[in-house]
Amino acid sequence: MSVAIDVARRDDGAPQTLSFDVVVRDAAGKSRHRVTMSRALAERLGGGVSSAEQCLIAAFRFLLDREPKEQILAQFDVSVISLYFPEFERELPKYLG
Repeated sequence: MSVAIDVARRDDGAPQTLSFDVVVRDAAGKSRHRVTMSRALAERLGGGVSSAEQCLIAAFRFLLDREPKEQILAQFDVSVISLYFPEFERELPKYLG
């Protein structure tokens, strides 16, 4: 089943925190998420090569391999993913490639 992940950056005016609206679509419908990520975490996860948006798409692909879109929190910061899935940062490069 094909999944589309659409990411739109929001301008919330917080200089050190990036904010996004994410929509995940599949054959069963769609889910909406409001996600934040610090600029520092985006830089670390992307290794200076991938954009924050690419990191977020990879993070959602990682999550979707572990749970259905309906179970992904509606609002969260990317840093909490590691609390639920300790392997997140180690595994993320596989999803960026």
